[in-house]
Amino acid sequence: MIGHLWLIGIGTGSLAHLTFEGRDALREAAVILVPLKGPGKDDLAGIRTRLIRDSGSAARIVTFDYPERDPALPYQTRVAAWHDEIARRWQVALAQTPPEGPVALLVWGDPSLYDSTMRIAERLDPAPVLRVVPGITAIQALTAAHAIPLNTVNGPVEITTGRRLRDHGWPPGAETLVVMLDGEAEFQHLNPDGFDIWWGAFLGMPEQIIEHGRLRDVSDRIVERRASARAEHGWIMDTYLLRRRPDGTAAD
Repeated sequence: MIGHLWLIGIGTGSLAHLTFEGRDALREAAVILVPLKGPGKDDLAGIRTRLIRDSGSAARIVTFDYPERDPALPYQTRVAAWHDEIARRWQVALAQTPPEGPVALLVWGDPSLYDSTMRIAERLDPAPVLRVVPGITAIQALTAAHAIPLNTVNGPVEITTGRRLRDHGWPPGAETLVVMLDGEAEFQHLNPDGFDIWWGAFLGMPEQIIEHGRLRDVSDRIVERRASARAEHGWIMDTYLLRRRPDGTAAD
């Protein structure tokens, strides 16, 4: 049973992204759950382990194997079953030695933005007392890396996913679009003459790579660099911002 569950945002990979509040929470936690995501993704567990060590935490680290989604299921059913299994594995991991104090999870980016850890926590029975420690988002890290403001003067911003960009195209009336959770570079479905793009991967880390330009000029280069980086590291986390050009046309 998990009495108190702390979800700690850790930013996008830089050890400097952990806030003072997050550091103190790691020091005060009794147990920290660390997911193992399989061969080729050891870096992800390693980053979490370094954050715990460098924070000065004496918490007991408990690992669990992260499940994969079943591609044969419809998307919403697939995600729901995946979340159920993650919650179950949290509980199994702690069943042998129940924690005597708060349990913490280190959440990439921020627990409130395109992350389902809070939704997974709702599946626990009995429900734990939840504490959320905010972190630096991928959007903040992206705009900082490119030294750009998120919005134009008085301009709207929309945040979406690669899946929605592919299935629905450019949102009507949108000026600036931030795309997250895009595993297939779905910007390739847009009219390359109509948009500028600011893209980044491994944001805040020594491995950080960024690209910016008119979509028609940098699209192929982003796809190539993305594939090369993923092959080298075994994983990649990236995001990008698209902005309609004043002289651009609508998306295809």
